[in-house]
Amino acid sequence: MSNYTYKNILLVNPDFDSKLTSLIIDLDYLRKREMQGTTPAPIFFQLKSLFHTLESIGSARIEGNHTTIAEFIENKIQKNKKLSDEKIKEIENVEKALNFIDKTVRKNFRIDGEVIRHLHSIVVDGLSSTGEGDKNAGEYRENDVRIAGSLHIPPPKSEVRYYMKELTAFINKEDEARYDLLKIALTHHRFVWIHPFGNGNGRTVRLLTYAQLVKAGFNVERAGRIINPTAIFCGDRNKYYDYLAAADFGTREGLLQWCEYVLTGLKEEIEKVDKLTNYSYLSENILLPAINFSLDRKVLNETEASILRIALKVNGGRGFQAKDVGGVFRGKHMSHVSRYIGRMKNSHLISPTTKNARKYLIDFQNNYLIRGVIKMLDNNNFLPLKNEV
Repeated sequence: MSNYTYKNILLVNPDFDSKLTSLIIDLDYLRKREMQGTTPAPIFFQLKSLFHTLESIGSARIEGNHTTIAEFIENKIQKNKKLSDEKIKEIENVEKALNFIDKTVRKNFRIDGEVIRHLHSIVVDGLSSTGEGDKNAGEYRENDVRIAGSLHIPPPKSEVRYYMKELTAFINKEDEARYDLLKIALTHHRFVWIHPFGNGNGRTVRLLTYAQLVKAGFNVERAGRIINPTAIFCGDRNKYYDYLAAADFGTREGLLQWCEYVLTGLKEEIEKVDKLTNYSYLSENILLPAINFSLDRKVLNETEASILRIALKVNGGRGFQAKDVGGVFRGKHMSHVSRYIGRMKNSHLISPTTKNARKYLIDFQNNYLIRGVIKMLDNNNFLPLKNEV
């Protein structure tokens, strides 16, 4: 049984010359660094939506959902009823919660118990209580629990509200900015230690971590940065649980090791995904190879592939017009070109830059081109879940 019984969650200070201190300094620089990416905003937001999907799949996978990336994408495009509706909904619920955070969390937003319970209610919505749901959605647990495979025994049900009130006070306390990252890591562990809900604790705490990172300035409302903290944990979930267990005893050493584990993964993910804000890198290493991959798999025909390649080049990917692709249709009247572009628009391979505009850009969200994009993200080590595309 864990001897982590102190009543107050406390900050721990790393040694000045430790790796953890260096991580905090590096991450604080990344947080404050002004993003000046060249990736067009509409393409950036397509990527952000895709990473939310990957984040959601990863979070569900940690909890034992075996739906692969390929299966979920197939379902998303075709509404494939061969897959369990419950498994798909579990992932979709996490996506909804991520979108809620993006819309509501800002620097001065207060993350209190009501917000956390709301995240939980989204996570378990429509799921069976015998599966990944919770009959008391959005409410703290009414029973004492044991965590399978863990020596730690969570606090009794009668103390959950006390500990959650203490935790939210810790989250919202005005400490110096240099403690922000430590607080995010410590909050994650403390939440898991409390285990406040009957089910859905893991998915909810990873959403809480995302919300805290957004609040701390690691994301922006407009095009700037993509963060996917679940990638830290889902790549090796045994390591995740091992570090959580080490922190359960409440020792300075165990808590600092946990914080170093979280912040190391966060730094690696931010530096990696930030490369996608460089449009030259994105187009050459991800989008263009995705078009070629889709052509090889006969998802696209030669004409569609040629138009999409032009879409990547013209105006830095910010939009092409019918006249820009006229060379693909030698000897054809411009009305033929316009009709072909219309068919590609209806197939969701391209989308207008604004409503009713006659300027278009590549669209990879709602068609099988997304398979190629995910494949190239995997080839370039952007996916924590391997061999699933």
